Amino acid sequence: MQTLTQNLISDILEPRRADSHKGNYGHALLVAGSAGKMGAAVIAARACLRSGVGLLTLFVNPSERFIPQISIPEAMLALRENDFNISNFSAVGIGPALGTDVSAKKLLNFIFKEIKKTPVPLLLDADALNLISLNTSFLKKIPENAILTPHPKEFDRLFGAHIDTDARIVTAIKKSEELNCVIVLKGHQTLITSNGISFLNTTGNAGLAKGGSGDALTGIITAFLAQGYVPFDAAKLGVFIHGFAADITLSEQSMESMLITDVIENLGKVFKILLNV
Repeated sequence: MQTLTQNLISDILEPRRADSHKGNYGHALLVAGSAGKMGAAVIAARACLRSGVGLLTLFVNPSERFIPQISIPEAMLALRENDFNISNFSAVGIGPALGTDVSAKKLLNFIFKEIKKTPVPLLLDADALNLISLNTSFLKKIPENAILTPHPKEFDRLFGAHIDTDARIVTAIKKSEELNCVIVLKGHQTLITSNGISFLNTTGNAGLAKGGSGDALTGIITAFLAQGYVPFDAAKLGVFIHGFAADITLSEQSMESMLITDVIENLGKVFKILLNV
């Protein structure tokens, strides 16, 4: 088991080229939010945009379109009443506050089918994972190199009850190899594992123990996927930077008072440190 360090992350992170344009940094699709829970979509989108993605489209229910349109003018919208061409995107993140009803199940299944025809990097979080646990045939539909980002309860719904974190880590490493995917097991020291290689994160604090933190992580990792980082590196970057921004936020707030929106606003400070600018 290795640990994620600042030097390791700095070696992975590529500086932005002076002659680049938005097309060089990918087009991410985030499928998130539902009635009464559009905050998850807004948080994931802000984190994605703050992590360097070139373009971002949010895939939302028509009835909820005004919330992200006003909250995040930098993001584009696609409406779930319409089909979309997945080849237009360089990465897809799905799950935050999506819901687990029939329409959400159909949407996840549609994305699995489209990615099978046109491979695109995929991140599965929150309700996307809950849908898989409710429909176990979906496990076989998870594309190779997909990133799964469960918290402990979501992990146990997917893979059965575990007595403690150590037991979950053993299962996560095993399932990552079986499914040929990247598993990000969120916790005090988040585990990132792929093909028998595993890292424990060294950043973050209990101020992240609030709603919205996982939504932000989804946005950050999806941004790195869209920019062309291989999934394992995208996951390592996202987890470390997410926690590092929380540590910077703690110097300005308390664990009780800090909000995930504060953390997102400090992502720029992390990039400056990691890139020595």
